[in-house]
This record gives sequence, C-alpha cells and structure tokens, in this order.
Amino acid sequence: MSIASLHEVPARAGELSVWPASATLLPHGDVAVGGVSLTEIADRFDTPAYVLDESEVRERCRTYRTALPEAHVLYAAKAFLSRAIVRWVEEEGLGLDVCSAGELELAVTAGFPPERIVLHGNAKSPRDLEAALRLGVGRIVIDGPSEIARIAAAVGPEGHQKVMVRVVPGVSAGGHEKIRTGTEDQKFGLSLTDGSAQDAIARILGQPQLELTGLHCHIGSQITEVEPYLVALRRMVGLMALIRDTHGIDLPELDMGGGHGIAYRPGESALDLTALARGLRTELGEGCAAAGLAVPRLLVEPGRAVAGPAGVALYRVLAVKHTGEKVFVAVDGGMSDNPRPALYGVRYAPRLIGRHSTADACTATVVGRHCEAGDVLAADVELPGDVHPGDLIAVPVAGAYQLSMASGYNMVGRPPVVAVHEGTSRVLVRRETLEDFRSRDIGS
Repeated sequence: MSIASLHEVPARAGELSVWPASATLLPHGDVAVGGVSLTEIADRFDTPAYVLDESEVRERCRTYRTALPEAHVLYAAKAFLSRAIVRWVEEEGLGLDVCSAGELELAVTAGFPPERIVLHGNAKSPRDLEAALRLGVGRIVIDGPSEIARIAAAVGPEGHQKVMVRVVPGVSAGGHEKIRTGTEDQKFGLSLTDGSAQDAIARILGQPQLELTGLHCHIGSQITEVEPYLVALRRMVGLMALIRDTHGIDLPELDMGGGHGIAYRPGESALDLTALARGLRTELGEGCAAAGLAVPRLLVEPGRAVAGPAGVALYRVLAVKHTGEKVFVAVDGGMSDNPRPALYGVRYAPRLIGRHSTADACTATVVGRHCEAGDVLAADVELPGDVHPGDLIAVPVAGAYQLSMASGYNMVGRPPVVAVHEGTSRVLVRRETLEDFRSRDIGS
C-alpha cells in the first residue's frame, strides 16, 4: 500500500535526521520509507527484514558525481552488494570496487562493465586473480610483493593488465582501531616509510605485461574529518614525485580510497563531502604544481556513505526482561544479521514503530536472539516503557556492513532485502531458509 492516501504526521526536528530522505511519520506511530509503510513491509515479508530505499542510493551516487565531477567514483561493493545495487550504481555512472571473485562475478553477470571495476585485497586467491583476468577487470591493486610475480605469471608474456599499488601512508584515521588501515601495524598495503612501496613499484615497472597506472591508499573507515585525507594525499603526491624523478614517469591515477563517515544517530558528525572534495582538489592541484607533476585523475571509493543511510532494519520484539535495573528488549534478529556492535561497539538509534505510546521512556538494551552475551544490537537506548512482545523495532542506517557481514550463526538464516521506491516494494534478496542450510550439508 502506498502512503499517497494516508495522512503524514510532521516529524519533530531531528527525529528522522539519520533516516532516508524519503522517511515520513504516519498515523498510529508508523513510518514510511520510499512511500511504503514499514509495518506493511513487516506484515507482508515478515521480520527480521532489511529495507533499502532505491532513491536514496541513487541520490547519494549523484551527490558524489556532482561533488567530484573530475574524479572516478567507485562504489565499494563490500558495504553491500546485490544485482539491483549493481544496476543502480552502473546506471548512475559509478565504477565498482570489489574484493573477491564472488563480488566480481556477481557484478559482471549482472551486467556491470568489467573495465570499470577495480579488484583489491590483501590476500588474493588464485580464483580471485583468475576471475579478474578472465573477465577483464579494469585494475588490480597490488597489496604485497608476492602478487607482482603471481599476476605477471597469470597474465603471461603476451598478456597485459593494468595495476595499481596500495601504499600505507602512515596516517591513523577511523572510528575504531579495527577499521584503521593507514598505519604500519595492520595487514594492508606496502609501507612508504620502509621503502617497500618503492621496491614494489620498481619491480612492477620491470614487468612489461603489467601497466602501472597509479597509486592507491585507504586510511580507514568511518572517518568524519577531512584533514587525514589531505595528509595522506600530500604523502602520496610526494611518492609520485619520487617515482617521476627515479623512473621518469608521471603516474596518471591516484586512488584515495573511501571510509567516508556517516551519522548513525541524531546529532553525530558525518564527513562533509563538499569540504572533502574541495580539499582534495586544492591539495592535489597545489601539490602537483609544486612538484612539477601532471595532475593525476582522482579516484574515490565510497561504500558506507552510499548504502548505509539508505537501509532500515526491521525486527519484532520477542521478549522483554527486567534484570535488576536493566531492561533487555530481545528481538528476532541479532548478531547473525548485524555483527557490527559486537565487532566495533557501534551505536544505533532504534525506534518503536506501528503504534503510539504514551508511556514514559525507559533506558533499554536491544539484544538479539543468539546464544552470546555479546549479541547486543543497541545498548542503553530510549524506548517507551511499555514496549512488549509483538512490537516492531526499526533501526535506521542499516544499509552497509550488516547483511554483507552476516553469518549463519545458530542457523537462524539471513533476512531478506526489500527495496522500496515510489510507493512500491519488492524483494531483492530472499530470506535464507532452513532448506538452504540443509541443502549445503551433504555428509552422513
């Protein structure tokens, strides 16, 4: 049912600030996204379920292209990938950044041009490289010295493959230590300070079948400040100048990665894309001019910032338990569909939907149904004091790194993904069933 015939309720300031732009309050405490009632989705598709607003994804793609018209914007598939996302991203003119043969094969079989795809990762398997070369991926980002010989051998003496080198610029940034990737003490890339990056570049240039198109760096995730990107860019330009002086070549591309932070709760900071674009453009132009370099084409890789705010997770309350002074609200999903709170201590702003409550707010912890004490979806949040089994809980900013990191723990099954757009809803990814688990278990 579309909300066209329903009376919308004005939202209080900030109440839906981290929800998709299409989100509106409806009578009886409901919320609509993409013109579709969330309680209707829960009733029609059951819970837990993930709702993805197609218009929000597309608009965020357009925002990046507008802010960085001179850059090549790649959607980071690891945030969340499906055939529909592939189509939306392709139609909006973005490229794609993938980390595995699985992501690559899904994208290409869904019609995405392989020459607009970049493959990277710290430990590429033979299958990853075979798929990349067979399908004609645009760039392979070399992450370690051993990959140079492996890729060259796989390409063969008569072959040709464009590659980049992932450089560790020595910049610490990111919302949690487990997602900071720009420093020496983590698994990604080749060090700028110990000479590993320079050695790898020299070796690549000695392989005629490998074409070095540029440098790549990724300093972390959930970054909300511009300055770390500018520091990293200065160091990358310095390396490009050294390469020019040493080898006599100007590299034509510079990939500054992604990690652009978003707000998960009202009042939180998000990365200012306009300020980032202005800073990168100015710093790159001035740095290259000072070094006498031709300005390379800039690449960026947003994932979370495109898909994250477009998603809403829907859960049904199964139980409410008062333990001492704590109130636990247990729902029918949990860490199998969203491990991020357990991994990174992420905080969300869940909301009761589907009914109005006049009860005073209480501080509650929303927990999942799994047999782990760490299965917590949202700790110490405000919910109506009369929350009870059967209620619906909606969690906004659920479009990235939730289902893409989901597991089969307790054989609960991963939820479906339901797209909403202009008053209609449709399933993009079906619910995982017990039959799916049984069909994989072929032993006796």
